[in-house]
Amino acid sequence: MASGVYLTLLVGPVVPLPAPKPIIDALTGVEVTISSTGRSGFRLSFTLSDRSLLQTVFLLAPPAVELRVVIMVTVNNIPQVLMDGVMRHHETQPAVSGGHSTITIIGEDLTAVMDLLPMDGLPYPAMPAEVRVGAILAKYGMYGVIPEIVPSLVPDFPIPVDRIPAHDGTDYAYINRLAGENGYVFYLDPGPLPGVSRAYWGPQVKFGIPQPALNVNMDTWTNVEQLSFQYQPSNAALPIVYIQDETTHVPIPIPIPPVTPLNPPLGVVVPTPTRVEWLMDTAKYTPGQALMMGMARASASADVVTGSGSLDVLRYGRVLQARGLVGVRGAGPAFDGLHYVDSVTHSIALGQYKQSFTLTRNALISNTPVVPTIGI
Repeated sequence: MASGVYLTLLVGPVVPLPAPKPIIDALTGVEVTISSTGRSGFRLSFTLSDRSLLQTVFLLAPPAVELRVVIMVTVNNIPQVLMDGVMRHHETQPAVSGGHSTITIIGEDLTAVMDLLPMDGLPYPAMPAEVRVGAILAKYGMYGVIPEIVPSLVPDFPIPVDRIPAHDGTDYAYINRLAGENGYVFYLDPGPLPGVSRAYWGPQVKFGIPQPALNVNMDTWTNVEQLSFQYQPSNAALPIVYIQDETTHVPIPIPIPPVTPLNPPLGVVVPTPTRVEWLMDTAKYTPGQALMMGMARASASADVVTGSGSLDVLRYGRVLQARGLVGVRGAGPAFDGLHYVDSVTHSIALGQYKQSFTLTRNALISNTPVVPTIGI
């Protein structure tokens, strides 16, 4: 791989081990896509010969065994786990005239393991949502999954004589449903060690320590290959949730502003919402759940600024991470400042390591005079 970049590949059922040298030698490309919400995925490309070890490791793996894959990179002596997942399927392209055949392994993160077996009807008596999520995630400790659960802001303790919550669908589907009912998100964040993942269930947080700035149009300081922005104020919406009064059963509409404690303004000029979204189904939830669902919807619709670009990791000096803030310099007064990294795609091949990314922001004009230029 590129100078200063070292790739580590671990493969195996349940507990992955370092891949044999013939597999590493056959590897021609790695692609990993990380999204701020939902499931992440990967692609591994190999050359394939008739007697290749890949025939045994990937093609002949038992269908009932989930083949686990861990991808880790070391950039400037700093290791980082990019992916901890399982193989879902593969694609083979035989050589037509000379050359080598190729095989592409396509997989997803460990949430794919949680999405296999429906557990409909499993009761959870007197258990609030966060306790149910913890009980479900405990089953995946064998995969190194460590739960990080943020308790609901307004806990709902179901009384067994009144109702008993029951599992609906697969573990992954049910956890996501509980997250949506509380205005939360659920995702797996691999690392910091190989074979370990953090299972986060909580609000989507858009504040914290920023990553080093992305520089554009700054001569020798430029560290991105391409960066462009779109401003779409028409996307801003004002969600209105309904809370039902327990005495009169009259629904009470409550508007949710685009700026909330969980979605602070990343700029000075926050556009006024141009349309209204009526969230009619929130009346059946508790007031706390309805407000959290409205805040989550307001946060999603408030991102009127969208950026996309690409960079060379060695020139940037580190790996740009999704689900965090990053500074931008040189893009002009409207778009300079802090942005939220919504998704990142890693592309690694012989002699290069590049990333493409998307950024989001809920305002124009930076509200901070400086942004970090080096890592903390």
